[in-house]
Order: sequence, then C-alpha cells, then structure tokens
Amino acid sequence: MLTGVQENLLLGGVLSLLAGLSTGIGAALALFVKRTDTRMLTFALGASAGVMVYISFMELMPAASEMLAENAKWVTTLAFFGGMALACVIDRLIPEDENPHEIPSPGRLDAVKATGEFAGNAKLRRSALLFTLAIAIHNFPEGIATVASAFDNTGIATSVALAVAIHNIPEGIAVALPLLYGTGNRRKAFGWATLSGLAEPLGALVGMLILLPFLSPTLLAVLFAVVAGIMVYISFDELLPMAERWGHHHLSIYGVTTGMLIMALVL
Repeated sequence: MLTGVQENLLLGGVLSLLAGLSTGIGAALALFVKRTDTRMLTFALGASAGVMVYISFMELMPAASEMLAENAKWVTTLAFFGGMALACVIDRLIPEDENPHEIPSPGRLDAVKATGEFAGNAKLRRSALLFTLAIAIHNFPEGIATVASAFDNTGIATSVALAVAIHNIPEGIAVALPLLYGTGNRRKAFGWATLSGLAEPLGALVGMLILLPFLSPTLLAVLFAVVAGIMVYISFDELLPMAERWGHHHLSIYGVTTGMLIMALVL
C-alpha cells in the first residue's frame, strides 16, 4: 500500500514522463507538418512562462516560507537564487552551438520542410547526437523540478508539468532539424528528438531516489524555493526569448498574462 507521499511522487513521475514526451510533439511539427503556426507557438511559450513565474512566486515561495519556522526569508531567498544559479551553470556547460535556445527561425523551418534538402554524413550525425545529448542534460533538472513540486501538492505539480510540456514543444522543433540534417531520415530524427525528452522522467526518478530518504519539512521548503528559481530562470532565459524570436511580441505578452490568470483561477 502506497503512502500519500509515495502516491504524490508516483504522480510526479508520470507527469514528468508526459511532459518529456511532448518534445516529440515539437519534433513532429518540425518534421511532418508543412507549415508551423508561429502565432500559436508564441502564445503558448508566453503562457508557459506565465504559469512558471506565477507558480514560483505565488505558490512555491510562500509554501517554502510557511514550512520554515526560523530564518525563512534568508533560507528561501538563498535557495531561490541557488536554483537560478544551478540552471545557469547547466546552461553554460552546454556549448553555444548545441544550446537548445537557438530555435530555428520560421523562414528557415518552412524552407527546409518545403525543399526537403538535407543529407546525412558522419560529421553531421555526430553534431546531431551531441545536440540531442545537450537537450537531455538541459531537461534533467526540469524532471527534478516536476517531481519535487509533487511532494506536497499534486495540483502544483500538474501545473508545473503542463508548463514544462508546453516549453518542450519548441525544444522539440529546435532539436529535430539538426537531427534531420545529421541522419537524413525523418523517422530517425523524430525518434531521437522524442528520446531526448525522456531525460525528464529520468531526472524525476533520480530526484525521488536521492530525496525521499532525507525528506523533511526543511528539505521540502528548500526544494520548493530551488524549483522556483529554476523555473523563473527558464522563463526569462528560454521561453520569452524564444517567443520573441518568432516575431509576435504582443502575443507572447498576452500568453504570459493568460497563463498567470489561469493559474490564479485554478490554484
């Protein structure tokens, strides 16, 4: 019989798996759909950022403060910026050429789809696999964030997973084209791109195995603040810049507002 915490963690793991698989949706859009609706993607990216920022400041940080009897402000603040620093370090470890932030422009994306001009060779395959590995490393802490948010509140975990899933769609687009160039095969590119998203449930599993034996209110509070820092960093470093790259500034802001409003109504 599973305890309440174990049930929450199991749900967090399942949510992380579903969020990771959404990378395949982005890959499918890049590889099999003739034209990509950039307006919808821009709005979705903004909404994902809005969800993450709202949950971070209105749910996770207050919950972390309530769990700490002493020095709550300093501990949560340090943990929050520690989460941002962790996300930044992981980001900097990925070479610029393999960084998943560089989503292809709409013109380039549709041109590749229209012409079908791609070719596989050893050098391109190596670069494509490195890019896939970079995405996987990049996704790992997001899995930890999803499962950590499920420790105390599955509603928050569901919202985090939804935001991560939306955010993974453009990452799937970003990783699919280099894989297409490298393998010369759409199905292989789709498979590898989808596989890169499975680093998220792996991160969730590692998080469960490491954290569960030491679980306490203090650790949970620190985890919440760290997760908040990671999500805020992702929002400002990835989601909003990617939304701007598609060229629909106001739609991204509308998305942010909508994401925050939805969270305010459902949480």
